[in-house]
Amino acid sequence: MITRRHVLLTGSATLLTGAALPRAPAEAQGLAPTRTMRGGANNYRPGAPIVDRIGGGGFWMTGTVRRAGDGMPLAGQRIQIWAHTTEGHERDWHSHGATLTDRNGVFRLEMPQIVPAFGQPHGHLAYDSGEFRTVFLRPVMPRSGDTSLEAHFVLEPA
Repeated sequence: MITRRHVLLTGSATLLTGAALPRAPAEAQGLAPTRTMRGGANNYRPGAPIVDRIGGGGFWMTGTVRRAGDGMPLAGQRIQIWAHTTEGHERDWHSHGATLTDRNGVFRLEMPQIVPAFGQPHGHLAYDSGEFRTVFLRPVMPRSGDTSLEAHFVLEPA
């Protein structure tokens, strides 16, 4: 038999544990948004042009862009990419370029070989188009001789 005391005790326990509180959409669906990485915005230049390739190429920066919560691929999203390469420093204009995701939320941009800066071979990527929260990434390559690097974005509305 359910008594008034049972309802009060059960309700109080639920409130104390937070079980009845609503969850954020990303938590409810299981795909949390990507957080900006430390150092990701270093040498960022707003408005880098959309390009077919940065410099002479030979290295591939690839990845995906999905929506937080349901993981839906996001088409047409602008991703800016820059790095310290065999052709220039990451602060140089010619070391920056942007690309758009395809209908499956995939991006791919060819660029010169990334070389170590501050002891680490790494790239920089940014989502900064405004529809979703800005995110800066700074993935580090496992080996400096690698000829590709992946980075994945999970975006939440701005």
